[in-house]
Amino acid sequence: MGALVTLDLPEDSPMLGLPWIITFGPLGEADEWEPVVCGPYERPHALALAEAVVAEEQLMAVVEPLLPAVSAEEIRGEIAAAQVAAEDESARIEEADLYGDFEDTIDEEFEAAAAEEHRTEPLAPPSEAELRAGFARIAAKLTGGAA
Repeated sequence: MGALVTLDLPEDSPMLGLPWIITFGPLGEADEWEPVVCGPYERPHALALAEAVVAEEQLMAVVEPLLPAVSAEEIRGEIAAAQVAAEDESARIEEADLYGDFEDTIDEEFEAAAAEEHRTEPLAPPSEAELRAGFARIAAKLTGGAA
């Protein structure tokens, strides 16, 4: 069984309505191959597909929103925000190293989260027809049409 990583969003988050992509990659450092990016999908479809794949393979799947940018400035803003977040994370890790092993804390949090997971079976993946209907809804959203 592999691993699935995604954002934990509140039910009213506007990000839930965005198109979502799945990035599949190796689970461990022993495997080295280029990640495979699939999508865009509607979020429930992305989660179900990712779960179906990692349930049977030793892979990592990252399900994340696709942020459709409409200008170079908007892209630069997203890049700057990501860089600031990375710097903040780096500073937090360095600070944690002063007071203990941050990696042990992260491992304990992952283990606790895994222990709380009650679902034993992955969601059924959507059919091709369901995916194509989702693609049409995403295209309508991106072009300003009705969904």
